[in-house]
Amino acid sequence: MDAIVLLKGDHKLVEGLFKEYEKTKDTATPAAKRMLVDKICSELVTHAYIEETIFYPAAREGAPDTKDHVLESVEEHHVMDWLLAELSGLDAADETFDAKTTVLIENVRHHVEEEEKDWFPIVRKALGRNRLVDLGEQMTAAKAKAPASPLALASAKS
Repeated sequence: MDAIVLLKGDHKLVEGLFKEYEKTKDTATPAAKRMLVDKICSELVTHAYIEETIFYPAAREGAPDTKDHVLESVEEHHVMDWLLAELSGLDAADETFDAKTTVLIENVRHHVEEEEKDWFPIVRKALGRNRLVDLGEQMTAAKAKAPASPLALASAKS
């Protein structure tokens, strides 16, 4: 699987979790919300890790004109990291839990839309199929090495 297909698959998985949260947030127990947000957190941290350690550096090298997009993406990850960290330490019954989760979802959706519509086509053209397949294999293997904490991501420190 090539890197962009892998990333889009991650995006689709997380979007499904977002929709589940939005559909159930008013009726779910705090424990159910906590489990779902923990799953969202895990998926987003793993995704951000493989983007930051493998995909973004390769894209910057292979498509240097996209440097600004990479830098903006890292900053978007930075915001996401801190929201995830706050959510991970917040009681799901807290009155701000749903608001923080909604802001997280809105930020991630914006990030995904920019990547998929504006940036991925440029990177696909610049890197080509063989390089993207190689990156996809590296990224798949690297998922097992992803940190558990969003604050362990490089973007959390940027």
